Amino acid sequence: MIKWAGWIITLCGTAHTLGALTVEKAARHAGTWFSGGLWHEDLADMSPAGSAYWLSLGSFGIPLILVGMTVLWLDRRGITPPAFIAWALGGWTVVDAVVLPFTPWPLFALACALLLIGARRARRDNPAPKAGLPRT
Repeated sequence: MIKWAGWIITLCGTAHTLGALTVEKAARHAGTWFSGGLWHEDLADMSPAGSAYWLSLGSFGIPLILVGMTVLWLDRRGITPPAFIAWALGGWTVVDAVVLPFTPWPLFALACALLLIGARRARRDNPAPKAGLPRT
């Protein structure tokens, strides 16, 4: 379950970033991005290059890739990812579902559920050792 969650998170982040760069043609603004064209950008009145940047490289896509890859890395080493990852992504998913209901938020909800179930099963199968005597 944890592995599936990690793949879902990674693939959604990758699809968002690559889709923005290619399908939405955000990459055509790369010259402006890397020449300092956004340094004095007004976020309340964004240029097309600024909007393209925040849709692609400045979006949540790359952090999601990193979170998903971290979950996969932990799983490969037999380490259960902490539940706060699922809870934080779950809260974000709820906000996303309310603000933009026609996004792939159900995939994130599935990933969060898989992470929470996987973490719960791991705790059940390998309970934490009891606290011992304090060290002196």
